[in-house]
Amino acid sequence: MKMNQSNQLDALDRHLLSLLQENCQLSVQQLAERTGSSGATCHRRVKAMEEAGYIERRVALLSHDRLKAAGVSVLHALVEVTLEPQTQENMARFEAASLAEPAVQQCWRTGSGPDFMLVLAVQDMPHYQQVAQRLFVQAHCVRNVRAFFATHRPKFSHALPLQAPQGTTH
Repeated sequence: MKMNQSNQLDALDRHLLSLLQENCQLSVQQLAERTGSSGATCHRRVKAMEEAGYIERRVALLSHDRLKAAGVSVLHALVEVTLEPQTQENMARFEAASLAEPAVQQCWRTGSGPDFMLVLAVQDMPHYQQVAQRLFVQAHCVRNVRAFFATHRPKFSHALPLQAPQGTTH
């Protein structure tokens, strides 16, 4: 990868990544216009960041409101999971089970609290109970589970903060 000599992300790389994480369908020409760079430079930089693994994949975000209006039900649960005993083997086993479960959208290992935080997307409560049976009951190392069911989502963002906020100088 030849982004720059030190393999660090410079201001242009960060700007490109910020634009792409908001809309990955922007053309090279649109990226060039928004960054003040040439199309060739933007194309080369984006390709290099893809090859280096900075861009894992490009996805479509679906509208929950539109899906709901179309009759597609989605229930989100945020779940705290504590294991016992808290061994590396049990952590790895539970993590592998979570990664294999299609309902798990996110799996986070956490410290000073529960061992894991999961974000689940299921069709309804019976589907949640099936997932809970597989992940929390059949796994003998789960000591405690606390599930919180989303009732409203006033904000959702996938974007990582790559650029310094306006008004700061770094």
